[in-house]
Amino acid sequence: MEYEAVIGLETHVQLKTKSKMWCGCANEFGKPPNTLVCPVCLGLPGVLPVPNDEALRLTVLTGFLLNCEIPRFAKFDRKSYFYPDMPKNYQITQYDKPSTLNGFVEFEFAGGLSRVRITRAHLEEDVGKSSHFERTSGVDFNRAGVPLMEIVSEPDITGADMAYEYLNALKEILMQGGVSDCDMEKGMVRCDVNVSVRPKGAKELGAKIEIKNMNSFSGVRRALEYEIQRQIEVLKQGGKLVQSTRRWDDEAGVTDEMRTKEHAQDYRYFPDPDLMPIEPAEDWLAEVKSRTVELPLARKQRFMRDYELPASDAQTLIWDVQARIYFEKVLSLAKDKKAFGKPIANWIINNVRAKLAEWNRAVGANEIAPELQDNKGDATMFKTFDDLKFTPAMLLELVALEDAKTISSSAAKQVFAGMFDTGKSPGEIVREKGLTQVSDTGAIEKFCDEVIAANPGPVSDFKSGKAAALNFLKGRVMKLSKGNANPAVAGEILERKLKA
Repeated sequence: MEYEAVIGLETHVQLKTKSKMWCGCANEFGKPPNTLVCPVCLGLPGVLPVPNDEALRLTVLTGFLLNCEIPRFAKFDRKSYFYPDMPKNYQITQYDKPSTLNGFVEFEFAGGLSRVRITRAHLEEDVGKSSHFERTSGVDFNRAGVPLMEIVSEPDITGADMAYEYLNALKEILMQGGVSDCDMEKGMVRCDVNVSVRPKGAKELGAKIEIKNMNSFSGVRRALEYEIQRQIEVLKQGGKLVQSTRRWDDEAGVTDEMRTKEHAQDYRYFPDPDLMPIEPAEDWLAEVKSRTVELPLARKQRFMRDYELPASDAQTLIWDVQARIYFEKVLSLAKDKKAFGKPIANWIINNVRAKLAEWNRAVGANEIAPELQDNKGDATMFKTFDDLKFTPAMLLELVALEDAKTISSSAAKQVFAGMFDTGKSPGEIVREKGLTQVSDTGAIEKFCDEVIAANPGPVSDFKSGKAAALNFLKGRVMKLSKGNANPAVAGEILERKLKA
């Protein structure tokens, strides 16, 4: 019998706010343990929570980004459970009346577009962090009370690779929408996996197994690859699967059972008596909606459609937000955006990013070449697109010079290096270095005649059928002209003369 997997994901995302969910403590990572705490986030008796307005806005903004409905009534509930890192012994969350409902995420997968429905994106609070030592354990409550959004998908995912692509698409939406920094090394994104298997074509779901607290997308993929096969093997051997919670051991590459799964009644949900329900006004919703951005997939499709970018270039610009912003700045100055889109993207992806990476590698290694230093010899800071010495207009000028064959591609690279180091305009550098490309056929014919006379061996090779000899001779013409001869014209003249 063949089996198929049915997967739903619960993705927990820390929101990009300055303070915690219910108090004024800073929402920061990396501070000494238990230094960002107060009576509210420690759950001391007699305190009252006050909702973080920006967290409410970011949750609804996520709803708009994920194509969700925004209910006109939402509320907070208490979810009771007892962990050492849970200061109040209950979590304030949203249960039956969340802030967003019924959305979807579209993403590229398996050569086409896939859609995963979103059940809800609701707002809650994070818990503290437990650390275990040789003889003791400690709890850091700095993270307790940080705004946490849980995005629950429908069981629309059918395999480990699809789950991986969905999570990456979701992360890009949240990052580019300004909802979260999604830094997984800082624990800003975690994922619970719900997975079951059933006979292929069956309608009824199998026993749901939850894998808790995955902190990397690659870990989610590996855990699913293992767990799906484990469940199939149990069923093939006549065993029975029971709803339960498991953990992923990344080093061993296996899942281990932790406990049988709790049900909703085990958490004893009830409306939080200290918090009023949420009834968003139309003007408040309109203000939040004004913060929405173009979704990464839609932007990629637009770049490919309007500017004829290859899929790989468009995807690179989607992933590298700074490069994408700079690309759009340069392109906004071009009259013919379709014609200049691809060459501008090429220069940014292959040259500007490479130069910045070269600089920053040197900074990291603390070995800065003199030509990379500024006038003060200061080379201690990492550079970004905002630190470029040349303007977007200058990069467009360089692209236009190369496109018009005013300078050759090799000369364009020299000009770019000068722009990066000095901030001078391309025109100024071309004049200083005498890099204007020679397209005059008379001048190039003289170079070709000299090269043919000086290289009888390669000339004989070409005449005997060795086509590669032409490239050698063209290279000699370019060297003789100091790189200024138009290579296409030089090649045509050489070939004509040699065949004659």
